[in-house]
Amino acid sequence: MADRGVDVSALPKEVRDQLAELDLELSEGDITQKGYEKKKAKLLTSCIPHLPNVDLSLPDVQLSPGHSADPSPSPEAPGPSTSSAARHHRAHRSGGARDDRYRSDIHTEAVQAALAKHKEEKMALPMPTKRRSAFVQSPIETCTPPDTSSASEDDGSLRRKAALSAVLAQSLQSPDYWINRSVQSSSTSSSASSTLSHGEPKPQPQPQPQPAISLLADVLAHTRIENSVPPDVTSSTPQERGSRVDLPPAVRGMSRGQSRSSMMDTADGVPVNSRVSTKIQQLLNTLKRPKRPPLSEFFLDDSEEIVEVPQPDPNTPKPEGRQIIPVKGEPLGVVSNWPPALQAALARWGATQAKSPALTALDITGKPLYTVTYGKLWSRSLKLAYTLLNKLGTKSEPVLQPGDRVALVYPNSDPGMFWVAFYGCLLAEVIPVPIEVPLSRQDAGSQQIGFLLGSCGVSLALTSEVCLKGLPKTPNGEIIQFKGWPRMKWVVTDTKYLTKPSKDWQPHIPTANTDTAYIEYKASKEGTVMGVAVSKISMLTHCQALTQACNYCEGETLVNVLDCKKDMGLWHGVLASVMNRIHTISVPYAVMKACPMSWVQRVHIHKARVALVKCRDLHWAMMAHKDQRDTNLSSIRMLIVADGANPWSVSSCDAFLNVFQSHGLKPEVICPCATSPEALTVAIRRPGARGAPLPARAILSMGGLSHSVIRVNTEDKNSALTVQDVGHIMPGALMCIVKPDGPTQLCKTDEIGEIVINSRAGGTMYYGLPGVTKNTFEVIPVNQAGAPIGEIPFSRTGLLGFVGPGSLVFVVGKIDGLLMVSGRRHNADDLVATALAVEPVKTVYRGRIAVFSVTVFYDERIVIVAEQRPDASEEDSFQWMSRVLQAIDSIHQVGLYCLALVPANTLPKTPLGGIHICETKQNFLEGNLHPCNILMCPHTCVTNLPKPRQKQPVDVGPASMLVGNLVAGKRIAQATGRELGVVEDQDLIRKHQFLSEALQWRAQTDPDHVLYVLLNAKGVAVCTATCAQLHKRAEKITATIMERGGLNTGDNVVLLYPPGIDLIAAFYGCLYAGVIPVTVRPPHPQNLAATLPTVRMIIDVSKAACILTTQPLMRILRSREAAASVNIKTWPTIIDTDDLPRKRPPHIYKPPTAEMLAYLDFSVSTTGMLTGVKMSHAAVSTLCRSIKLQCELYSSRQIAICLDPYCGLGFVLWCLSSIYSGHQSILIPPLELESSLPLWLSTLSQYKIRDTFCSYSVMELCTKGLGTQTEMLKARGLNLSCVRSCVVIAEERPRLTLTQSFSKLFKDLGLSPRAVSTAFGSRVNLAICLQGTAGPDPSTVYVDMKSLRHDRVRLVERGAPQSIPLMESGTILPGVRVIIVNPETRGPLGDSHLGEIWVNSPHSSSGYYTIYGEESLQADHFNTKLSFGEPQTLWARTGYLGFIKRTELLDASGDRHDALFVVGSLDETLELRGLRYHPIDIETSVSRAHRSIAESAVFTWTNLLVVVAELSGSEQEALDLVPLVTNVVLEEHHLIVGVVVIVDPGVIPINSRGEKQRMHLRDSFLADQLDPIYVAYNM
Repeated sequence: MADRGVDVSALPKEVRDQLAELDLELSEGDITQKGYEKKKAKLLTSCIPHLPNVDLSLPDVQLSPGHSADPSPSPEAPGPSTSSAARHHRAHRSGGARDDRYRSDIHTEAVQAALAKHKEEKMALPMPTKRRSAFVQSPIETCTPPDTSSASEDDGSLRRKAALSAVLAQSLQSPDYWINRSVQSSSTSSSASSTLSHGEPKPQPQPQPQPAISLLADVLAHTRIENSVPPDVTSSTPQERGSRVDLPPAVRGMSRGQSRSSMMDTADGVPVNSRVSTKIQQLLNTLKRPKRPPLSEFFLDDSEEIVEVPQPDPNTPKPEGRQIIPVKGEPLGVVSNWPPALQAALARWGATQAKSPALTALDITGKPLYTVTYGKLWSRSLKLAYTLLNKLGTKSEPVLQPGDRVALVYPNSDPGMFWVAFYGCLLAEVIPVPIEVPLSRQDAGSQQIGFLLGSCGVSLALTSEVCLKGLPKTPNGEIIQFKGWPRMKWVVTDTKYLTKPSKDWQPHIPTANTDTAYIEYKASKEGTVMGVAVSKISMLTHCQALTQACNYCEGETLVNVLDCKKDMGLWHGVLASVMNRIHTISVPYAVMKACPMSWVQRVHIHKARVALVKCRDLHWAMMAHKDQRDTNLSSIRMLIVADGANPWSVSSCDAFLNVFQSHGLKPEVICPCATSPEALTVAIRRPGARGAPLPARAILSMGGLSHSVIRVNTEDKNSALTVQDVGHIMPGALMCIVKPDGPTQLCKTDEIGEIVINSRAGGTMYYGLPGVTKNTFEVIPVNQAGAPIGEIPFSRTGLLGFVGPGSLVFVVGKIDGLLMVSGRRHNADDLVATALAVEPVKTVYRGRIAVFSVTVFYDERIVIVAEQRPDASEEDSFQWMSRVLQAIDSIHQVGLYCLALVPANTLPKTPLGGIHICETKQNFLEGNLHPCNILMCPHTCVTNLPKPRQKQPVDVGPASMLVGNLVAGKRIAQATGRELGVVEDQDLIRKHQFLSEALQWRAQTDPDHVLYVLLNAKGVAVCTATCAQLHKRAEKITATIMERGGLNTGDNVVLLYPPGIDLIAAFYGCLYAGVIPVTVRPPHPQNLAATLPTVRMIIDVSKAACILTTQPLMRILRSREAAASVNIKTWPTIIDTDDLPRKRPPHIYKPPTAEMLAYLDFSVSTTGMLTGVKMSHAAVSTLCRSIKLQCELYSSRQIAICLDPYCGLGFVLWCLSSIYSGHQSILIPPLELESSLPLWLSTLSQYKIRDTFCSYSVMELCTKGLGTQTEMLKARGLNLSCVRSCVVIAEERPRLTLTQSFSKLFKDLGLSPRAVSTAFGSRVNLAICLQGTAGPDPSTVYVDMKSLRHDRVRLVERGAPQSIPLMESGTILPGVRVIIVNPETRGPLGDSHLGEIWVNSPHSSSGYYTIYGEESLQADHFNTKLSFGEPQTLWARTGYLGFIKRTELLDASGDRHDALFVVGSLDETLELRGLRYHPIDIETSVSRAHRSIAESAVFTWTNLLVVVAELSGSEQEALDLVPLVTNVVLEEHHLIVGVVVIVDPGVIPINSRGEKQRMHLRDSFLADQLDPIYVAYNM
């Protein structure tokens, strides 16, 4: 003991006794060396803290992961040690068993070592945030203390850590930690669910992730809060133990004791409002790790190349051997009494050996149920053949002819019926097609089975009575039509329904020929199911080859655990066994599930010579063998392992041998074999001579394998794959190895390739599919020069492998499981094995893991989906997922794209209970997987993104010199509206100079002309206003203002009114009084907290001296509810204008000049900026004149307005236009539509309106709400044929899809497709474009999205990939000039170039109304000059990007029409990877990604793209959206989404114009106020 650095004499006596006992056990062989060391380490660990001066490095104590705090042996360590096996057994019963095809201790250790390496540079992955209702919260009691023993850096530190863990566990896991933990876990806050990563302690350190701990004292000295913050992962070097971790200022320097309580209320020591930011900060840190292929130098993006093509790595291993020589199997022996056909063998045994047993079937408990003798098998098959040919249909019209295909539908548990049906078909010369029993109409893969039945032309199915009863039926008792199946006729084959053949009837048994004997189904990687046809001669030859290879003798007993309908179970257990009069004992899958030892017991009882099993059966038997002490397996001469070609089978075989060698199992009888549906048996290991050395294994480097090269693994033990041989190829066969893709070129000797076989004993074709057949069954290998090596055709086996020494065949994987990522090949099974080696017992349900690849952005991406145990905690699952990422990254050097955990038992199953991979992949891509946990890692695995663009400095170079009106050889992009014309008549000049005078003039000249009609939700005119009424009401308001307000001329007055005529009267009342009106949207009474602060803000910013409003609103402003969100004591004077005295003002104010301010227009932009602009009297009257000319408005006209009247063009149309032009306006408040959707459309129809104005929100309401009711509206007489123009008022890019669907939907109601158009205005100029009556129809162009990102416009054809349609924003208004300018150089741009839209017009606003009057900003936006070209004109900058294109259409004056296309607001664009993105484009893609995405919005935070999607479906679909959103943004925009936030419908804020308030959303997200259903942080 002294050599271990521990003084034994210093140990307590009971420990010394236990150590002595252990030594004894080891010397007597009762315990393995590994178990001994483990137990010893545990004993020492428990007592080391009590010892003085102990050296904590225990060099020989090997700890495998999962032990230091866990007294029971690890589930990862199988072996003969009794407790370990018992633990295995328990684990299996509890449903946590791993899928042990993939067990490998060596691999488990490799994975743990790889994870340990990662620990040093610990990744701090932010854990996803989940709303509590989205998963079942585990109660506090189930919070078990975390396992303190994850893998470690190196052996020494692991041992030290084990020794320390006990002390630390006691010192750290004090009760207050647990209280704190449970409080946190039940917290309702969405992001309290751990801002830290997997296994990182919450507020206090645990001994788990610390980088190499040196000594106990050192550890305890460092148990300060520092450890709880994720280490900085920006540097790739492992962190020093003592190095300082950067903490948020709030946490730095606190001692452990004091930090506990103060941290609880701020969730992990971060102030609540920045919680989300902390997660994103962590995410940013994880992203700072260098990507694997480093990006080469930046380049100037002028090429159209998208994808970064990875440069070939000079260190890639290349095959160096000579070209392989085809390998020949031993010759097929000639046997004198070999039957001419398989049916002949059955006839012979049925006649001569009638009493000999052919088949024994077991019941569910594993006891024999019945035995069929060869006599019975023959007579029943004969009856069935006779019935099929003679008793179905009539003599003249038989249902079946020889050569017809028939489906065999029998459960696995009834092999007897299946045998009879199969041989009955052979005797009747019809072709059996065995398939699985369908369980429901929507079975996984049902459609593909339908495809198989269709391609084979099957219309008749044979089944048993019991099975028929169990099939799903329609209500009237018929068998349902399965999804994708042809119509089937069902025939029951139980003996009582069969007819005895007449004396003279004999079946026709011809000598085996090339006609098809039977069809075996096979599923391809894509999920299509095809039928491999096996000819009669192939079937016979295959039986002969198997007999020779396995040395079958007459009368032997064989135990078959495989499915007897296909593959080895059929070839050995049904065909070769009858050929050789073997007694088969069939152990169905159901029996194995109930009693895993049943097959071993059968071997023991029947002294079976051969057993046919899969690794799964070996593993199950091993786990259950404790119950059976007296089994003896010495009778076995061949234990055939059907899936021995799976590289992971080797450990199952070893472990089984380890356990059962003491039960008489001989090592040389284990015979792995390789098979394929196309070539049938490819190779099988023949039993070795007793005592001969067992075949060697190949230990290959996984890195080499991924490049298809065989390299013996020497340096890195972690990424090695141990492969056993599958023996020699079959007698009579010829084998080559060829390259799996491209021409079938022969491989070199050290290269992995596809095995191809030429043999008489293989399949002949895919039935009914001649095209695919040619590529598989008739390939001729070629040499390096491309010349064929001979005439004979080979069949592809779908197996990847190589030929080892002594012509032994090694298989390393299947083509179907091949994932090609960035030019390297990975095997799905290998990835499953690695994932399973990451302690899955806590997380993965029964080891059910599916691995597949999806193609996203020009490469395959690996997806892993696993079923999660019902009792797994969020933390465990997330930790497991992050560790799988690390393990796969270390061992396979490949990044995972997505890891998803789904609830237990929800993945689609294959008939035998495996996972249906294709269906799982389909569900993943369609968003039907419903995961409960998901982790996307696009940042690490997407390495082929185009390089970021570097912006070049823009100078005005000689190429852009201006010549006339050309810039850089193109026409300057500018456009002009019609002339405004000069007003001659003196009377008109007076009328038009000021709107206040226009109203007085109308009140005198035409007092009874109705200007306004206000409708309510029922469509009833609740209020009308003639010119005189409006004038008189305005006068009353003026009098009141002058009396009560104590206002001076030019003071600002806020108008707070619902949409209506009161608002208009109050506006003119202010003009009459000489004060400046500011219209403000009233607060929403049900949502004061959100809407009142905006009102308060406008009142404060505009320095309003007084508020005019209605009585109800006045009460709200002074209510207790209002006091909760604003200070109500400091409102300015509030005047209610409901009951006004009949007074007239002494005089009506007239402004001295038209440049004086008329009103202020306040609006919140989509970026969340509140801006007020000043409108002068001159601008107001020219704007009204411009609209009058464009829309031809006269006093005899009627227009309908369904808009909010508070700002922009909506306000102008609602309050100003009618007074100026004299037309009648029918006012429809948009809010009324919520209670009565058809209100707006029925008004248009009822009043026969020609021109109407609405907002996008109104159009969307009608489209979504009335789209399905057009028939009903038509029946009610709604007719829209009168509408000539329907203009959407907006300050954004036209929403083409919305306007088009609106036009299409209401076309049936007579709406002309040409009627719908859009307007465009901005803050600096409220109306730039408006589709009037004179101009040509708005045109649409298609623009390449890639070019827009580069600030260019490339016009493409409709339907071009990556293109978006843009619609012209309406005709430019009279008096308006527009030019397109480069926002950086301020120089004019040419036609069809993207730039900022600048405008020059007499009705532009005269500036921003700001508190301090930031002149520089104002001058920049309102009075700007071009840098060259026309330097004297003053322009206003709209802040929108767009372009002008000269079209072929003619405008009113006969010139070619210049169309203005608005692309989007400059403020809103996202600058990512050096490119400019418009949020709407990304949102359009996101909304298309899944049917349940109702709306989406995107914004950036630091350099991360955040996507918020509203989920309209059920919450279980929330996580389905994460990969789909990530995929679509990557595919269409070449961007990686950083954060995906799934929220409830209605969370994305929308303003009154129907525009998304993305900045509000961003602020709410960062302040953690969204209450998201799920937040996924993509790695």
